[in-house]
Amino acid sequence: MITTPVTADLLRGALELEPTPRGLVPHRLPARARAQNTDPRLAMAEAQPAGVRLRFRTTARTVELDTLATKVEYPGAPPRPDGVYDLVVDGKLAGQATAPGGVRFADLPGHRKDVEIWLPHNELTTLVALRTDAPVAPVPPAGRVWLHHGSSISQGSNAASPSTTWTALAATSAGVELVNLAFSGNALLDPFTARALRDTPADVVSVKIGINVVNADVMRLRAFGPAVHGFLDTIRDGHPSAPLLVVSPLYCPIHERTPGPGDFDHAALASGVVRFRATGEPGDGKLTLEVIRDELAQIVSQREDPQLHYLDGLSLYGPADYAELPLPDELHPDGAAHHRIAARFTELAFGGPFA
Repeated sequence: MITTPVTADLLRGALELEPTPRGLVPHRLPARARAQNTDPRLAMAEAQPAGVRLRFRTTARTVELDTLATKVEYPGAPPRPDGVYDLVVDGKLAGQATAPGGVRFADLPGHRKDVEIWLPHNELTTLVALRTDAPVAPVPPAGRVWLHHGSSISQGSNAASPSTTWTALAATSAGVELVNLAFSGNALLDPFTARALRDTPADVVSVKIGINVVNADVMRLRAFGPAVHGFLDTIRDGHPSAPLLVVSPLYCPIHERTPGPGDFDHAALASGVVRFRATGEPGDGKLTLEVIRDELAQIVSQREDPQLHYLDGLSLYGPADYAELPLPDELHPDGAAHHRIAARFTELAFGGPFA
């Protein structure tokens, strides 16, 4: 077996690789942004490699990847399953694996092929060693770069595997390179996140805004509008003419007309079931998903920007979808809903303003 150092040219979707005594940690926020963050939940989310994948060209029939995983568990809830690694060969899913210390894929076809290993989207993964039974070479970037920012839904919560999050599925369908800067619980219009989006090369950019602002209860309507304008202004500083799509929240009954903060349903948690609820009281200036959709549509229409577009999240997942494919925890879509959202985003975004 040949050991190949994991370097930036073998990795897609990460902004930085941090050397540690145990291995390399892929980061989805740069060091400058991480230094300005004080929330341990964001530190956790940005180090979970959603959309990050190893990509190389090889004739190897056996591929091994040693990793170390850091898992997150909810107090009182059942242990979360091990993260899934997806093996994609020449664009098609060819294998899946879970393993405490890494993964091994054997009996691959012996021809020269492009191999991707999608890292778990929901657990921090430290890369220790890549081994193959034939040499590997980097694959030149192919296609346009799609840069996306959003919440845990865009990061992939409740998706079946890392290559089947709605963002990964949409990127594959559209033939674009995904850079996923979606952070569970932390799509909160942070200026350092806006600067990371500004400084990341991309051909098309989308920002999905709203659900975390509501369930974290971090601001009122008076602050929300200017914060969105400032967020978009910063992105435009680095992407002055790229198509920029603002996506409003998907349908989520607990927060449609009820403000945050969101919380666990502790009665359900005592029974080992993870479910969320809204705890806020309606009031002047308080944000709900209905309020945010109206505000985002108005903001996009006000800005004199021919390459700025608005996509109503209800067109991706609305009340009828909830009736058919309900949110298992009242907050995040399941695997089937991720596929539906991806198909609709592909049609509405890549068949529309991103075409």
